[in-house]
Order: sequence, then C-alpha cells, then structure tokens
Amino acid sequence: MPKEIIHTDKLATPTGIMSQGVKVSAGHIVFASGQTARDATGAIVGVGDIKAQTRQTLDNVKAVLEAAGATLEDVVKVQVFITRVADYADIHAVRSEYFKSDYPASTMVEVTALVHPDMLIEIDAIAVIP
Repeated sequence: MPKEIIHTDKLATPTGIMSQGVKVSAGHIVFASGQTARDATGAIVGVGDIKAQTRQTLDNVKAVLEAAGATLEDVVKVQVFITRVADYADIHAVRSEYFKSDYPASTMVEVTALVHPDMLIEIDAIAVIP
C-alpha cells in the first residue's frame, strides 16, 4: 500500500516506534478493535509482564488484520492504552519487533483500568490496504 510518512522539522522527532503522521491516498480501511493480552482460549497471557502482554496484544492485532487481508505494514494508526506510563520503553522495545519502518501514527494514553485488573495494555489499529 502506498503510504507517505509525514515528518516536519517544526516538531521534535518521535521518541518511540511511531511517525508524526501518515498520509494514504486510497484503499480499503480495516478497523481492528482494541485487542488485549488474551490468547485464543481467553486466558490472559503474561500477568504482570508488560513485554509479554504487548507481544500477545500485537499478535492479536496482527491476527485480526490478517483475517481482513492486511498486514502490520498496512497499519497507519494505532491507539495504545496502558495502565502504567512507566512501561513506555518496554512497550516500544516490543513494538520495534513488529513495526520495522514507516511507523504508524500513534497515540498512547495511561488509563486507570482496562476490562480486567490483570490487563496492562490494549491496542487498536487502523490499516489501509489496496
């Protein structure tokens, strides 16, 4: 999918696995609902481990995208909800395993709770495929 990574010198370079913005011209849009660290059986993976939960969450996002004919390379925007902003560096370390270049636009917000007390992260995504 042709996507243009937006960068302006009027802003600081992002410190994480994200772009300042992404421009796409056309295609089919896939909206992946917020995914958490639940495996296929519904069990929460990596209780207390933000890296394990981030991996499972991104694997779940990837599975939704694949079911729609998209890949992580097609992602133009993610929203990340976390319960501890102090986990930022660990989350981005894992994100770098999934997003290699032309990073999506991204929002990360600390929240007081997710749908289960053992969940540390939730990610939704928007992808555009030709």
